[in-house]
Amino acid sequence: MDLYYLPLVGACRSVLMVGKALGLEFNKKIINTLEGEQLNPDFIKINPQHSIPTLVDNGFTIWESRAILVYLVEKYGKDDSLYPKDIQKQAVINQRLYFDMGLMYPTLANYYYKAFANGQLGSEEDYKKVQETFAFLNTFLDGQDYVAGDQYTVADIAILANVSNFDVVGFDIGKYPNVARWYDHVKKITPGWEENWAGALERIAHGYRPSNMDFYYSPRSSGSRTIIMVAKALGIELNKKQLRLTEGEHLKPEFVKLNPQHTIPTLVDNGFAIWESRAIAVYLVEKYGKEDSLFPNDPQKRALINQRLYFDMGTLHESFMKYYYPFIRTGQVGTAENYKKIETAFEFLDKFLEGQDYVAGGQLTVADIAILSSVSTFEVVEFDINKYSNVARWYANAKKVTPGWDENWAGLLQMKTMYEAQKSSSK
Repeated sequence: MDLYYLPLVGACRSVLMVGKALGLEFNKKIINTLEGEQLNPDFIKINPQHSIPTLVDNGFTIWESRAILVYLVEKYGKDDSLYPKDIQKQAVINQRLYFDMGLMYPTLANYYYKAFANGQLGSEEDYKKVQETFAFLNTFLDGQDYVAGDQYTVADIAILANVSNFDVVGFDIGKYPNVARWYDHVKKITPGWEENWAGALERIAHGYRPSNMDFYYSPRSSGSRTIIMVAKALGIELNKKQLRLTEGEHLKPEFVKLNPQHTIPTLVDNGFAIWESRAIAVYLVEKYGKEDSLFPNDPQKRALINQRLYFDMGTLHESFMKYYYPFIRTGQVGTAENYKKIETAFEFLDKFLEGQDYVAGGQLTVADIAILSSVSTFEVVEFDINKYSNVARWYANAKKVTPGWDENWAGLLQMKTMYEAQKSSSK
């Protein structure tokens, strides 16, 4: 059986999962719709609608995934459990399949998939339709384990493929307890789930970059500049919302509601709020990275990166805050002991960089970007970085290879202006 498909398309993945459940092997033929391959004359001859998935079974051609699912069960199923012969049960399954096609998928496409084309999500009204769709599904699942009654059917598999799409683009399924319960269960029992999930993640890798993630920040903030550089490296557009801390904007009730610690940077991604720059950096890479180079999947590499991130927060950046930050605010630097902690931090960093080009191994990672933000902050307050030869070498290179360096430096120049003004007034 020839299956014309593309792994990132949810409808194609539902056919793969049903095929797996039935023990079928497909002769998979990728049709890359992103490059217009569905418009090739040879494919149009097979399917004049030129849509995927399309199945050709010994000369019989059928398309539309839900029709394919039912056909496969009726033709090859060892029993009728996935699509029972009982007329009433079939009617409910069919209703759910039409619900999946006519409501669930269109709300996904209308709100989220626009971001693949232009980086802009759909309208607020489009998002409300997503919420309404999940509310309906939540009601369907009230008091039952499966979407079409008391047994697992093709309706569960079709809707699972679409719900997993919502999952990877960040929709909060947890707000719908019946859906969340069902989703957790069917992921475990559905054959081919792993291949489905890999395809869903591939959808992200092919350009889902929503530009309306709200980013609360200050350009002078080291953590904020870290996220700006990480976002640039990932090709993400942030909806920047600058908070003037000197005017107490971070203490306004609406911001405290988002972040009870009222700190910046804070990211709000489709209702999910997260703060602490290093946590945000890792989240962005794991959610939107085309690959894992900035935060590799290897546990040992991750452990080393995490150690450097904690070093940045607890030692390097902390030493700046204790010694220089009071001067910017009051004109008085910290103590000699505070300054010694800066030197100690740079000595550690210099040692980390001995014999290597990056702070956590052989490649640029989020640890380099976070520490670059901190080290560049020391530059504008005239700390002599050149005393530490490995740091100086790394710093010169990191400035060249890190996307968003120019914006990082622009924010630092604002800080430098404040620093210089305080120096003049303190003389």
